[in-house]
Amino acid sequence: MESAEVESDILRRVRTLLRELDGHHPACQSDRGMLRWTLHKKIDQNPSNSSVLVRILVKELERAERGDFRHYIIPLLHTLMYTLIKAPSIPDELCSRVYDFCKKLLTLPKPFCTIGLDYAMRLKMERTAPGMLYQRMVISEQSLKSDPYPYQEKIFIFADPELLSEAICNALVTDTEAAQVSQSPQACMCYVVIHAMQAALGEGCDVSGLKRSLQDMPTSDIEHWFRQVVAAVECAGHEASADRGQHAARLEEIYHAILSTLQAGDASLGGLQGTPLPNPNISFHLWTEDDQLWKELVLFIRPLSQSCEPNCLSQDLDSFEIQDIISDCECCEQTRFSVLSTDSGIERDLPTAAEEPFAPCSAETEQSRLQRKGGIKKKLSPLESVAFLQAGCNGVGAKPPAKPQKRASVPPEPAAPLQRLHTARIVLLGDDRILGRLAQAYHSLRKRETRRVFLTPRLNLQFYYIPVVTGQPNTLTVADHAVTGQEELCEVAGYLGRADPWYESNINTLCHMIPKLATMPSSPSKHLVTDLFITDVIAYYVRMGVQPVCFQVYAVKIFFNDPAQEPAEDVFLTELRTQVQESNPHRELNTTKKKTTLDGPGIDLTVTYRKVVVSDRAKEIAMSLRSTGLVMKAIPADEAEDLGCLNVNITEIVRINNLSGRSSSAVANRLKTRSIKIRSTEQRPFIVCLDKDSRRAYRNVISVEVSPCLEPSYCLQKTRTMKFSLHETEDVGLVKYMPKSLLLPINTFAGIIQ
Repeated sequence: MESAEVESDILRRVRTLLRELDGHHPACQSDRGMLRWTLHKKIDQNPSNSSVLVRILVKELERAERGDFRHYIIPLLHTLMYTLIKAPSIPDELCSRVYDFCKKLLTLPKPFCTIGLDYAMRLKMERTAPGMLYQRMVISEQSLKSDPYPYQEKIFIFADPELLSEAICNALVTDTEAAQVSQSPQACMCYVVIHAMQAALGEGCDVSGLKRSLQDMPTSDIEHWFRQVVAAVECAGHEASADRGQHAARLEEIYHAILSTLQAGDASLGGLQGTPLPNPNISFHLWTEDDQLWKELVLFIRPLSQSCEPNCLSQDLDSFEIQDIISDCECCEQTRFSVLSTDSGIERDLPTAAEEPFAPCSAETEQSRLQRKGGIKKKLSPLESVAFLQAGCNGVGAKPPAKPQKRASVPPEPAAPLQRLHTARIVLLGDDRILGRLAQAYHSLRKRETRRVFLTPRLNLQFYYIPVVTGQPNTLTVADHAVTGQEELCEVAGYLGRADPWYESNINTLCHMIPKLATMPSSPSKHLVTDLFITDVIAYYVRMGVQPVCFQVYAVKIFFNDPAQEPAEDVFLTELRTQVQESNPHRELNTTKKKTTLDGPGIDLTVTYRKVVVSDRAKEIAMSLRSTGLVMKAIPADEAEDLGCLNVNITEIVRINNLSGRSSSAVANRLKTRSIKIRSTEQRPFIVCLDKDSRRAYRNVISVEVSPCLEPSYCLQKTRTMKFSLHETEDVGLVKYMPKSLLLPINTFAGIIQ
């Protein structure tokens, strides 16, 4: 195909991609959501066309900036940067144009200026040291050992087996396993070396000869040249006075040294050739345990194979002292078992055996005196042992534990600050119900980290969400209304799609595509690594989607009809729904006082809430009404609304007296609030369901209190501050600068476009 035809074909594909952003979907619905993927696959088949695509994308970006097409900018920029990372070589003139465009975005509001600054910084390094972005991506995603760039990443895909069908789970397991085929560390090191040489030397690089030379080398030699290339690229990228020519000259020396093993006359320049971008390290997990997320993250930081021996665990546990455990911090409190002591502390009240002449105590006597009776000793799992967590501190970026110092010695040096060398990218597959489980797990993780910090200073945690609906909802029926609509089950995905058109185009389209691909008949082409569509889209999402949308997590306290039953505390992310519980008929016969009230639909409630006003002043409102149920929505229907606000819809029953008798009608009562209390005045119970999940339904509820969930670390610091200033009500000191509310960040490509 001639160059003019190639450019015309690529331009047509780019324009079709932009029309889809405007809502003009392709005639063939099966192509929806695949336009970006097919565009990049076409370039992968002929990498020499990368410069053509970059040039077209730069022109379209400049046209979008001049006209009123701002919604094109971020999708075009992501497509351009992904092409630039994978391209074998891009002229510096093109990189300069992209760099200048990114600097122009700094004058625009968020998220344009944020993304523009991020890409401008990356492009500045890429222009000085070509191939750096590709090199860093491969090193971190494959966890290759490299001192100049010691970062590691891993993708964890979590799916709820009760929400997704077995066919979907099996298809995802097959895809993730196939994506790791032929991706040995040695092959990835060769990719880094070849790509760095091609990016710096351009068409003067003999790619075929370089591949043959590396294939014939032993593993130790490959690791040696890999370290040499990484050190050269990282050094050039960090030096302020580094020159592109000097960097190319340094790599050319390494290039000739590698090719020295080839026989004379074997060199043949065949033009630019593509270097595969290996699939990231992906693991698939069926979410069956509540603390499974925390366990997987701990194992990522500190694998069990690197932990200390079992006999060392008890010794380290005995010598380790947990400091700063605040017992009166409500959010960090754990269940404790106490034993009532009958010892008065007075010597004459001691048993007669204690009055005998003093004699050396035997081991049995001493043990019986000091034994604690009635306590429950919890057996910790290997992941929860202090020794295991301490062992995880001794990796790269952490200072080894110092030996115990004598009292008269010099105080030990302060420990070096920890670096976040690990990045865990958590991808959730499912509907709003799995996000409700994520909110629970994230809240539990933050509480655990507040009690004993381990993951926070070492791990960068990123959350991603891909909606998948199988058409078999497991929800609670409320007031003859079953939440069965797919839109109702994917409110978070709908909000993210409205806020970010590129998320809508690339990720929300997977909602129906993943179940469809999972049920496709098996074929030879289906299992080819190059055709793993789902894995490729997930990799693109986690690589380019780094702009978070933060959702408020809400805390709910539930009181039950039985006074002896302890109140339950939980959190939810999307929705709280109530319905009237069927009453006990024997109890209802005995309650004759309110017979007329009980005969009507619904129950009497008192609602106390803090009204949301424009001035943001607190305004308490209390009202009594009769209702058949209510729904609290935390996800707004419009992206312009406040995410930190609850939309409460109460179905109020209004009694009407007329000539034909007494009747009633249902009226929708809507209000906005951030905290609300609801109580049944008749002592008739109702049912509470959280996040549309029938597994999280509470029965025999008499009252609920809902408020924004506080960040556990804020609660801990607030408790410490209150100890020293009992009469201080406002936040003072460090508390003023700490995040107060617990927010769950979910990454998209653009965040929220204003």
